[in-house]
Amino acid sequence: MNNREPSDREIRELFESQNARHTEMTAAIAGENLRGYPIAGINIMDHAQLNRLAARNGMKDPDYVRDPIAVYTRVQHEIGADMLDQWIPDNPLTMSEHGLTGETRTATTGIETIVVDGMTIREPEDVVAHLETVEFPRLEKQLADFDKEKRVREIGLTEYRLQHEMGLDILKTGYDIVRFPILGYYTYGYVNYLCAYALYEDVMERHFKLQAELCRKNNEAAAEAYNRYSLPLLCRLDFDMTDSRSTLVNIRSLNRIWYPQLDYCLQPVLNGCDVRLIWHCDGAISSMVPGLIDVGIRGFQGFQYEDGVDFAGMCKLRGNDGRPLFMLAGASVTRTLPFKTPADVRAELDWLVDVHGDTALVLGCSSSMAPGVSSENVDALLAGLKYYQTHRK
Repeated sequence: MNNREPSDREIRELFESQNARHTEMTAAIAGENLRGYPIAGINIMDHAQLNRLAARNGMKDPDYVRDPIAVYTRVQHEIGADMLDQWIPDNPLTMSEHGLTGETRTATTGIETIVVDGMTIREPEDVVAHLETVEFPRLEKQLADFDKEKRVREIGLTEYRLQHEMGLDILKTGYDIVRFPILGYYTYGYVNYLCAYALYEDVMERHFKLQAELCRKNNEAAAEAYNRYSLPLLCRLDFDMTDSRSTLVNIRSLNRIWYPQLDYCLQPVLNGCDVRLIWHCDGAISSMVPGLIDVGIRGFQGFQYEDGVDFAGMCKLRGNDGRPLFMLAGASVTRTLPFKTPADVRAELDWLVDVHGDTALVLGCSSSMAPGVSSENVDALLAGLKYYQTHRK
């Protein structure tokens, strides 16, 4: 691909061609599995595994650190991926076989002192002070400056570029196109932010409202981009709202001050195009599911079954349009892949296929695969995915 910026027509033609080419995937997005179950790309964080799989795909002397994009791309082809929403070939560079590298420490991964815009965040009141003096004015300025046409083009150009970088054998679906209000713990740290949330709900409500106004403008542009460019009609909304026990903040509080803003900001997309919005669900997501379906979420991705998530029960639910949901599920990266056997990996894939019912299903992993998974388990996963890619249960 040359450096010339493509026209709207060229972007649209690319995705019209991609949608027509990837019939199994587009059928699943629409709610039907045809021959088998499409495969979602997998973000493997272990450099040795990346190099091993790239070599198996025919790459000579692969070295992920030296050439991350080429190795990562070869791995997705070795997996047999039909779709990818999040294209993150540099992500494994943040992790060694011993875990996160020191340079990547953040407010949620062990940095000693949290400083935001020159303000040190030590306690809940510092969070409130930063929100009121810096973040709220910044959001208000972004609202005043928002350029819808610029954002429409940005979406189209980004998806076009990523589709070409990934290659045409894999369908690029939406990620960070549709936006929504989020919790601020990535900025301020868990303790500081969650304590501020509990103590100052009125400030948090204002934060959600300002975010929602900006997200609504973004989502007006997103609806236009989906229609203008014929983008694949699947978009993942991704933000961790739960841990292994429950929601990070009280569900009753979310019902009061967050769900109304989520509903408000999603309306331009839900009413303006036919994109299927799916929700990323790490942790104990169950208490959030009814509210998410009520506002128009029509599928889920992730699943930590060990946290009490009733995957089979969720597959029986219907969207607020009365139609079956869409599930992007796979072998557990927190339980099965690192700690069990190849037979267990195969059994988990079999179970997903057995219980999904009439819900459309795409198979992969529950999340990124951290270092420590054996080659035997990785190979069992890939063999199972490729089997079900062309076979029904």
